[in-house]
Amino acid sequence: MTYLLALGGFVLLFAGGEWLVRGAVSVSRRMGISPLLIGMTIVAFCTSAPELLVSLEAALRGQVDMAVGNVVGSNIANVLFILGISALISPIIVKPAELRRDTLVMVGSVAVLAGLAMQEVIERWHGGLMIGALITYVWYSYWTEIYRESPSAELHMHEAGEFAGVTRKLWLGLAELVVGLAALVVGSRMLVTGAGEIARTFGVPEAVIGLTLVALGTSLPELATSIVAVARGHADVAVGNVVGSNIFNALGIIAITALVSPLSVSETIASFDIWVMLGSALLLVPLLLWRGRIGSLAGGAFLVAYVVYIGVLYTGF
Repeated sequence: MTYLLALGGFVLLFAGGEWLVRGAVSVSRRMGISPLLIGMTIVAFCTSAPELLVSLEAALRGQVDMAVGNVVGSNIANVLFILGISALISPIIVKPAELRRDTLVMVGSVAVLAGLAMQEVIERWHGGLMIGALITYVWYSYWTEIYRESPSAELHMHEAGEFAGVTRKLWLGLAELVVGLAALVVGSRMLVTGAGEIARTFGVPEAVIGLTLVALGTSLPELATSIVAVARGHADVAVGNVVGSNIFNALGIIAITALVSPLSVSETIASFDIWVMLGSALLLVPLLLWRGRIGSLAGGAFLVAYVVYIGVLYTGF
């Protein structure tokens, strides 16, 4: 029953994430919101919705290690696992200018999260400052892309286009949005319950389960989006999806969860996993901003690094 709960949670998170983002994009287009703003905010937030609901559910149940581990593990998986697989499918070639600002913001966001983790507790006021930083970033990005024709504008337009599809009627878009949100709520509860039981059954720390099983489950929307984008020849969307998700995870998901309940960061996560997260983010700087390419060799190295990381967690706890 425990495994069925976790598996059911995976399925609902994957399907719910797809329905939510497609419904939200459809409704936004019907309301006349620009594709640029849709790509910058709605797509990025909706693909991070599974992380938000799972972390909130875990925090409210007192499973703080799972809540924090989910976000940290998702950011690691986004880079090493998702971009690794994507690069093996097809070499990822991007325009460095389009990704310069967002990549540097991602590294800064992860560094802020690492700094807060060193404090052992992420307080509510920390969460408030992080939300403020996220809002400032979104506002500034939109302003520069509208009035200064930032190179990133094309990337965010492409992100919105990936989910545009056939224009739906407003009621159908709303239905997808509501059903997707409901699936995410139910799926997050099932996954947190199942993962908690698995941790207790096998004596695995909840932090490890959060960093691996739960993190992979909540990263499924990003995985699906990136693979489809690369297969269609839209490598910039795959990378933008990961970079945007990591920013929202670090500044938004952790912040909202901390506003609901202050988060204590375990010594294990603070001393090891946080640095793996920061290191994986820094890996992208030379590849994206200097070379503009993540080839199959780098993709394979990413996957090997992720397997080694998972192995360390399960053999060294």
